[in-house]
Amino acid sequence: MIRLLIADDHTLMREGLKQLFAMIGDIQLAGEAVNGAQALERLEQGGVDLLLLDMSMPGLSGHELILRIRQSHPRLPILVLSMHNEARIADQALRAGANGYYTKDGDPDTLIQAIRTIAGGGRFLDPNLSQILAMDFTREEERPRHERLSPREWQIFMQLAQGRGVNDIADELAISNKTVSTHKSRLMDKMAFANNAELVRYALVHGLVG
Repeated sequence: MIRLLIADDHTLMREGLKQLFAMIGDIQLAGEAVNGAQALERLEQGGVDLLLLDMSMPGLSGHELILRIRQSHPRLPILVLSMHNEARIADQALRAGANGYYTKDGDPDTLIQAIRTIAGGGRFLDPNLSQILAMDFTREEERPRHERLSPREWQIFMQLAQGRGVNDIADELAISNKTVSTHKSRLMDKMAFANNAELVRYALVHGLVG
């Protein structure tokens, strides 16, 4: 049995999904949330095997919400169900830690397949976006180094480029010093920086900071 939490601010969407899942023997509704705060609160209560997440909700949402969820629930399967069929938004969600991405104009049978795949430890990408993302991946080496960063790494990169320290960044983003340091280490490796001075110089050369 897959205990599923729906996080979506549209009542009609939630009701339609509930009717769909009521006909599926191996999916059980574990709860609903209409915004990011409610989703985080419900996840803290436990008993959720998979989060079905809308990318656009009031308040905390999108890749920022996924990053927050990953801090406290690093292994929770997350399937984004979004109205956005843009490869860029799907890429942001996956880089932030989502296990799959499917668009709301897809068919119900494929959605059920995606849920089962991700609940079983796999990954799933909307077939309409997979080819576009694959093409983007082949061009990865042609992109500027900073465009290869995850959304959270980019946030921390920009804070560091403006001369802020790890403690200040942790306070600003409401995350731990250790988390900031981990992301900093990863982005320094990705961008082949030996120290902060190289990071700041790169940001200035590429016009990322004034």
